[in-house]
Amino acid sequence: MRLVPVMCLLGSLSLPVALATRQDHHGPSDQRGAVVMGFDQARTTHHFLLFDDGGAIEVSVNDLADAKNRDAIHSHLPHIAMMFGDGNFNAPMLVHDSKNVPGTKAMTDRKGAIRYQYVETANGGRVDIITSDPVALAAVHQFLTFQIAEHKTGDPTTVRTR
Repeated sequence: MRLVPVMCLLGSLSLPVALATRQDHHGPSDQRGAVVMGFDQARTTHHFLLFDDGGAIEVSVNDLADAKNRDAIHSHLPHIAMMFGDGNFNAPMLVHDSKNVPGTKAMTDRKGAIRYQYVETANGGRVDIITSDPVALAAVHQFLTFQIAEHKTGDPTTVRTR
């Protein structure tokens, strides 16, 4: 098996060529997500929410007794909040095998106008994304709408009040 080096949250990893290059987005994105995020995608649930002041990324374990994946969520999401705050969107690009994740360019350009706040929950965590900048807000909504489609969460794509 030939391995390809890729960057992830924890540094450089090597993934099998088939995993690093496949374009089928649900199964392989779950596999890439497990590597990048550090928790089992089948044992956790993602939600992406659009709010009038930004949005939120929520991840929770499906089984409250699943301490391993819950602890991995507790470790991953604060790191994501920090990376996104720095304008670093490499993690979603790796998960979705794309250099063009919608919204991320504007979110990087407007990083000073967006706040990312991690909130730990009993069964996982949430990253609140908050902005009053209209360009940043549109980019956040574009990014979260993309995530809803890619992760097939079924979350509404309508903007709600937080």
